[in-house]
Amino acid sequence: MKTIDIVLAFLIFALILTCAALLTLSAAPLVSDAPVSPSPEETEAPPAPTLTTRPSPSPAPSPSPTPDPSREKLLTLVNPWNSVPEEWEPELTGIYVYTLYVPERGEIYVDSCCFDDLVAMLDACYDAGGNPYICAGYRTHDYQQMLFNNKVKRVIEETGCDPDAAEMIAARSVAVPGTSEHELGLAVDIIDWDYVYLDEGQEDTYTQQWLMENCWDYGFILRYPNDKKDITGIIYEPWHYRYVGRELAAEIRDSGLCFEEYLESLS
Repeated sequence: MKTIDIVLAFLIFALILTCAALLTLSAAPLVSDAPVSPSPEETEAPPAPTLTTRPSPSPAPSPSPTPDPSREKLLTLVNPWNSVPEEWEPELTGIYVYTLYVPERGEIYVDSCCFDDLVAMLDACYDAGGNPYICAGYRTHDYQQMLFNNKVKRVIEETGCDPDAAEMIAARSVAVPGTSEHELGLAVDIIDWDYVYLDEGQEDTYTQQWLMENCWDYGFILRYPNDKKDITGIIYEPWHYRYVGRELAAEIRDSGLCFEEYLESLS
């Protein structure tokens, strides 16, 4: 064999060995310096969050009951020992039914809170055969003063007593200014058209008999009963009605008490 053939064979053999080595290297796995992420199975689960119970809100405190201003108004006591409150300001409404205009007195007014019940009561009385007539409603302090002065004057003329004694006598039938329910606007004097005198004869009229029996249903009370003069401080007036509202009127009727006694029972 020639020398050149031997060299050529050697080179071919070396080339075959080199290719084999390269193939071996390409089959080996690659190694990386980056950290290997653990498999999901190898990862420790984070602790479950602790459930926190939301506190229940504290109930709002119940508000203190607010006194009903209308009830307090209707319970206002005015008599010889209790004057009209200084801050008293009635909301007045004129009455143009069951009355007549008298120049020296002017139109008749009542507090608006009793107007509807008053008219309803008089309508019912009339429909039942009565003949009601309102002769007095709200009075100003000055007008009450005039009425009282006139009464004192008549007492002096009739009895000849001194002015101090006359005032005491007059106060039994005409309230001293500042102590009249008429100044509240919640009181009315109602008479029968067929008997126009302000005396005990009123109780014998059909109008008064109907009113005394039914006034409670419309929020009114007969303010000065015949058997309560020592308590009310006023003579029997079977024509003077005071508005206290339907609920209170029913309570007073059922109690059998006069207004002063009823208020005392509440305390």
